[in-house]
Amino acid sequence: MGTPPSDRQPLADRMYDVLLDQFMDGTRGAGEPLNIGELSRELHVSQTPLREALARLEHTGLVRREALKGYRVAPLFSTEELGELMDARLVLEPVLAAGASLRTTPEFMAELLATIDDLQSSARLADTEAESFKLYWSSDDQFHRLIAQQSGNSFLADAYGSMGGQVQRFRLFMKAGSTDASSAAEEHRKIYNALRAGDPEAAATCMRNHIARARARALPGTRFTSADRHESH
Repeated sequence: MGTPPSDRQPLADRMYDVLLDQFMDGTRGAGEPLNIGELSRELHVSQTPLREALARLEHTGLVRREALKGYRVAPLFSTEELGELMDARLVLEPVLAAGASLRTTPEFMAELLATIDDLQSSARLADTEAESFKLYWSSDDQFHRLIAQQSGNSFLADAYGSMGGQVQRFRLFMKAGSTDASSAAEEHRKIYNALRAGDPEAAATCMRNHIARARARALPGTRFTSADRHESH
């Protein structure tokens, strides 16, 4: 049974947060229908803010709208889809990291380090506690988005932004297995060190290795081979 929301933020924003939390804690599973009428009764709100929240969630890739059927939680990735997403990330994100390494500022580096600290603090309970997973989710997402925004190439940053919803779906996919947030935090720190050194080659290598390792964690049996010897420690 849902509880009436508080009055501290716009209603559509609150419904977005409520539904996102339910996706993360497993209350609403992959592929599950999202009937607006039923949600309205359960959450004690009108249908208008729910429609707004679902439309926003559709843009993240976490919700799909089907003609004549309405909304449903997005399905988990197939093995083939996951491989294709990782291939796309391997093309794009090392270039973004290389660009960002040449444009660092104290503010950017401080924000980046804060996301790594948050990711590390989420590591111990990321697979079992909803709030810890939410922290993992947000800090991982912010780390990669900050680098894209700092790359200096608005077209590449926009390309990453358009792919961001599918990366969020990937994070939910990982929750079904293992987020391995501790390993991810260590890999983020290596990228951070390469950025701090202003070394575009090392930044690209560390990002490439991070995505390859994430792919290996998501797809058991996938071999990981370090890109080259330039990865920072």
